Amino acid sequence: MHYIYILYSRTANRYYVGHSINPLARLEQHLSNSGDKYTGSYKDWELMGVFEASTIRADADRIEKLIKRQKSRVFIERMLDPNFKGVGPLAHLIRVQHVLA
Repeated sequence: MHYIYILYSRTANRYYVGHSINPLARLEQHLSNSGDKYTGSYKDWELMGVFEASTIRADADRIEKLIKRQKSRVFIERMLDPNFKGVGPLAHLIRVQHVLA
């Protein structure tokens, strides 16, 4: 399964959206990537939300790009709301709680 994940940095006061088959391992990569052009500048990324996206990587990639194209912090914060119901391509996203533990 490919997952969409949302990270948050308190220092930067920014969100980051990505996709991975292992969001926890990917978080560790973000935390250890010093100098990476976006996430490497901060070392306090927290995993805020994880969603099952698809068994097909290309589908997860499309969803990630759709979210990023919104260029909207409000949109991302709506996704993090426990009552979030996606529409269109986001309608089949399933929130995953156990990955955050």
